[in-house]
Amino acid sequence: MEILLSVLLFALVSTATPGPNNIMVMTSGLNFGVWRTLPHYLGICIGFPAMVLAISMGLGKVFEAVPVMHQVIKVLGISYLLYLAWRIATTATEIKKNDTSRPLSFWQAAAFQWVNPKAWVMAVGALATFTTVSGEVIYQALWIAAAFMVVAVPSVGAWLLGGAGLRRLLQKPTYRRWFNWTMGVLLVLSVIPMVSVELSALT
Repeated sequence: MEILLSVLLFALVSTATPGPNNIMVMTSGLNFGVWRTLPHYLGICIGFPAMVLAISMGLGKVFEAVPVMHQVIKVLGISYLLYLAWRIATTATEIKKNDTSRPLSFWQAAAFQWVNPKAWVMAVGALATFTTVSGEVIYQALWIAAAFMVVAVPSVGAWLLGGAGLRRLLQKPTYRRWFNWTMGVLLVLSVIPMVSVELSALT
């Protein structure tokens, strides 16, 4: 029971704090509303626990054996985050008849976990901390994944609802434009520590 509470606390702190997922879902809630953002939200809540299970089933061993694969994923992830930051910053703030902008789909949000630096830190950190060699790792990983899913539903949901609440407050396109640019900058700032780590690893 004590271990389970520790896992839940770890999951709560790491899931509820600002990061790429929360910034993106909040921005989507503001620009597209709760209903249209639900697939994005569910992609996070289900996609990350699925990632934890996949890593526990041996995918992490592959990256250990071929480190360059992990480095490639990191570079792609950072590049994709920068692209998403630009997309967020330049999201249309007025509804137009021919507007083709749309939130991330369920599968896009689920796949994004694999290139999200914070998701890797959370997944690897949880598995390294709360699994034991003597125990059944898959069984332990199931509990960890379940804990993250239980915590993600209200935590990520709060960010989504927060964005939707701001949607009602920021009626003017100018205000929304400033909000989108601010969220885009915050997303870039969330990537900077990862870039610093990669650069230091190369030197």
